[in-house]
Amino acid sequence: MIHVEDWAEIRRLHRTEGLSARAVARQLGISRSTVLRAVASNRPPAYQRAPKGSAVDAVEPAIRELSKQTPTMPVTVIAERIGWERGLTILRERVRELRPAYLPVDPVSRTGYEPGELAQCDLWFPPVDIPLGYADTRGPA
Repeated sequence: MIHVEDWAEIRRLHRTEGLSARAVARQLGISRSTVLRAVASNRPPAYQRAPKGSAVDAVEPAIRELSKQTPTMPVTVIAERIGWERGLTILRERVRELRPAYLPVDPVSRTGYEPGELAQCDLWFPPVDIPLGYADTRGPA
């Protein structure tokens, strides 16, 4: 795999200086097919590591099932029930990610307004009467 600097140099030599792929390969000491791939690509090369997965992936369905039953169950209790024998840090992180999906909505923190139901006028009062409902209106104070 070539580096970004090599990719840029290959494209500069080929496009700006007009060297052939064979001449670029000879000058940089790389294969001609590498030069052809670099010239044909629109983006610089990027290394992407394949995801390895986690030890928690195997027990995630059990964590989800326990979270459905009791969303606030402590991580230590979850670890006991699923037979977790590794460190708790990685299990805590996964439970922290999954738990919000199973927690009930807090009714106190939900404030909702319909469009036009509420208006806030700071340092400016519109020169129109605003309908407040029940045939009541209020203008600038």
